[in-house]
Amino acid sequence: MNYHYKKLEGEKVYLSPSSVEDADVYLAWLNDFNVTDYIGRSCIIQNYESEKAWLLKELNKDSYFMAIVRKDTDEVIGNISLNAPDFINRTAVLGIMIGDGENRSKGYGTEAINLLLDFAFNYLNLNSVSLRYIECNERARKCYEKVGFKEIGRQRACRFLNGKYYDSVYMDILASEFKGEYIKNKNVK
Repeated sequence: MNYHYKKLEGEKVYLSPSSVEDADVYLAWLNDFNVTDYIGRSCIIQNYESEKAWLLKELNKDSYFMAIVRKDTDEVIGNISLNAPDFINRTAVLGIMIGDGENRSKGYGTEAINLLLDFAFNYLNLNSVSLRYIECNERARKCYEKVGFKEIGRQRACRFLNGKYYDSVYMDILASEFKGEYIKNKNVK
């Protein structure tokens, strides 16, 4: 049974409201160093109960947490979110994870970010979306720059990973810098 819905539909992926049913697939990713090293969660031991509890909490707070689903297979390949939305200052923080290694570097993450930014700027009326990544994550940097994010600062040597310290890199994008329409299932054009 497919419990994912095409809330924001693109060419290759769609973003669906996430479900507690996704806990199994997320749990496998969150116990894989190929995923967790780049999202700063390698020191956390995740089990099914804790992941399910986290998902229930996440799904019930003021954030926009969605599964990234391949259109051709209806397979969940990651998740993406707008966190800490501030509708007075019109800001939010983006988070993304492509958990399935077979689906990295194929444009799915770029498209998912463009879908969520289209929604953020054209439906939620946000003006600025920011993010943070660990400096050794070159794949993420290239993706964020491709979408239009710009580096706005660093926190030096603040992320400890596999015996070394790395900078946290902060980036943002403004509504005026975002180009294009990516949501294919919009009703009003």
